[in-house]
Amino acid sequence: MEQDVFRGKHVRLTILRKDDAATVARWTEDGGYLRLQDTGVARPESEESIAADIERDNESTTTFAFAIRRIADDALLGTVGLFDVEWANRTAWVGIGLGDRADWNQGYGSEAMELAARYAFDELNLHRLQLTVIDYNPRAIAMYERLGFVREGNYREFGERDGARYDLFLYGLLRPEWRERTRGASS
Repeated sequence: MEQDVFRGKHVRLTILRKDDAATVARWTEDGGYLRLQDTGVARPESEESIAADIERDNESTTTFAFAIRRIADDALLGTVGLFDVEWANRTAWVGIGLGDRADWNQGYGSEAMELAARYAFDELNLHRLQLTVIDYNPRAIAMYERLGFVREGNYREFGERDGARYDLFLYGLLRPEWRERTRGASS
């Protein structure tokens, strides 16, 4: 039982620190990054606003936001978090973002999501994780499906970007499904 719930092979999860706000603010200057995060209006955020969000999230009992740091050099790669935890139902929303495009397609996101799921199911004793993803983000969709998330629904023509309409997919992962997948991966 010596497993570190915050450490993988290449990344580790830490608390977000106030001094991380400058890096996260820089990421919000990339409209392409923001348009992959959610369907809201892409808008840069100030370092002060992000620092306030970090402070609020670190105090919350229904949000567990983590920094994704590369083990080799402790570089801040992105964020992953469990949001709107419903303790009575043992459910939470999960979200992830890697800020610098140079860090995309390196496996960091998959490993961080694995750690977040392990934390959700083994540490917080949750039963269900859920997320939404816009249909023009095939890399994220492939990652979620590879990690065992199941497409449960489709919000038709939910988002609009550059004059085109896009569906928003709802994905869920149940604790027994995750356990079965991770048991098979370790044998």
